[in-house]
Parts: sequence; C-alpha cells; structure tokens
Amino acid sequence: MRTLVIGDIHSGLKALEQVLSRAKISRTDRLIFLGDYVDGWSTAVETIDFLIGLEQTHDCVFIRGNHDELCLNWIQTGEDNPVWLQHGGASSVASYAKANTSTIDAHIGFFNRLVNYHLDSNNRMFLHAGFTNIKGVEHEYFTKTFYWDRTLWELALCLNPLLDKDHPYYPKRLMHYDEIFIGHTPVTRIGETTPQKAANVWNIDTGAAFDGPLSIIDAHTKEVWQSDPVHTFFPNEKGRN
Repeated sequence: MRTLVIGDIHSGLKALEQVLSRAKISRTDRLIFLGDYVDGWSTAVETIDFLIGLEQTHDCVFIRGNHDELCLNWIQTGEDNPVWLQHGGASSVASYAKANTSTIDAHIGFFNRLVNYHLDSNNRMFLHAGFTNIKGVEHEYFTKTFYWDRTLWELALCLNPLLDKDHPYYPKRLMHYDEIFIGHTPVTRIGETTPQKAANVWNIDTGAAFDGPLSIIDAHTKEVWQSDPVHTFFPNEKGRN
C-alpha cells in the first residue's frame, strides 16, 4: 500500500483530477490530503463534491487547513471577513452562491470531519502547517497552530544541516517524528515548484493557489507527481493574490 500525500488544492479541481491520474491512484493507496481544499480558483463546491465522492471509494485522510476553517465559519455564520475575501475567500463565496441547501449541508459535514493531524504507524506526522510545543503535537496548547503556524517550516529552513540530532541545540520539536509532512507555506516563496525537504520536514505546497502546480508525493519512496500549473486550467481567473 502506498501512502500518497497531496498538497494544498485551493479549489483547483481540474489539476487535482490530473495529478491523481498521473499518480495512477488505486484503492490500495492511502491518500493523505494536507488541507486548504478551497479558496483560490472558481470550483470550490465542485472540489469538495469530488473529495466527498473520493472518500466513499478510497482510503482517505483529510487534514484541516486554515482556509477550510475560514470557509466553514463563513458558511455557518455569514460573518464578514474582509481579509479572507481578499485571500481567496471571494471565489468560494461566488462558488457557494450556486449551491443548494443539501450540498451546503454535506459540505459542512465534510469540513467538520477534518482532522488536525495524522500520525501513521511509521512515525510520520502529517498536518497542514506546524506546531510549536517542544513535546510534540499531543501537547500543543493552541489547536489553531496546527493549521496556521509557519515557524516549523522557518525553523527547518534555518537549521544548520551539519547539526547532529544529539547536539543539545538541536530543536526538540523536530525529534519526535521520523518525518513531518506539511503544506500551508508555498515553496514558491523560496523559488521552488517541487516538494522540498528541510531537516526532516517535507513541504508539499507547491503554489497551486498561485502560479505553481499541484503535487503528490509518495511518503516512502519520495516519488513525485505534479499537475500542469494550476492557473492554466483557469485562464480567465487570477487565483489568490
């Protein structure tokens, strides 16, 4: 059984379908989605519909992203959030304006089923953003950290690769898990468009919300599959800005 990890989708359904096809997924694979399913391109409703259907036929783990929480809050409360609207939320609002009540109810159920993190039997940790507690995720005080934190990735990038794990200065929060898989912070910020490793942290967000592709990585072999740049599927849209 393969464990395939899928980066931030941001409503890019056509890119998701393409990269799943390129990875030749089967029902023996475990699919771990790292969150941010919505807010970006115009097919938010269609993307969640597709994921709900995939959940019925495949072994899926759906992790909560910050955009998923923001979208759910808007669906349930209608609260105005100008910052969210400016960073992808407006496209989700437009998409949900065409959805009926039963669809919206099903999506609320989906969003509420999302998990904050997943630890597998190989001591690999999967979560959207990061954590700050030096004792690991089980001891994190603020659960929103799991889908908002950027310091874990910043720490991994800054770490001296020559620093041994036995060194007293080695970051303790990196020592609990053999590998950590995250999204949230696009690697395009460091000039890359493929999944990147720093220390024992793998970042799978390859900028699908902007000009990058959507990526899948095999957690064991590290084989990577990518879609075409997601914006090419939506030529008349700007995506997130």
